[in-house]
Amino acid sequence: MKTGLIVLMILLLPMLVVADNDHERAKALHESGKIMALEQILENIRDEYPGRLLEVKLEQEDDRVIYEVELLDSEGKVWELELDAVTGKLLDRKQDN
Repeated sequence: MKTGLIVLMILLLPMLVVADNDHERAKALHESGKIMALEQILENIRDEYPGRLLEVKLEQEDDRVIYEVELLDSEGKVWELELDAVTGKLLDRKQDN
């Protein structure tokens, strides 16, 4: 049993590091004035896209820094929003299955 738990932890560790790296990278970019704070972007879209925040990823696509946000709406649907981290503009949205 302990061996299985250790193997699971080893397999999950890279995902935890990536998530932490996103946070640190976002913090550094925000502090340098290169991107908006995630809280401000979410506040700006809250009226149009209400829901519970499930996951956030910070991604680089070409020359653009993007927040990929997953929200759970009141009907139980999961939405994936791509938001420009510099302007806060909604770039894409789709319903996850």
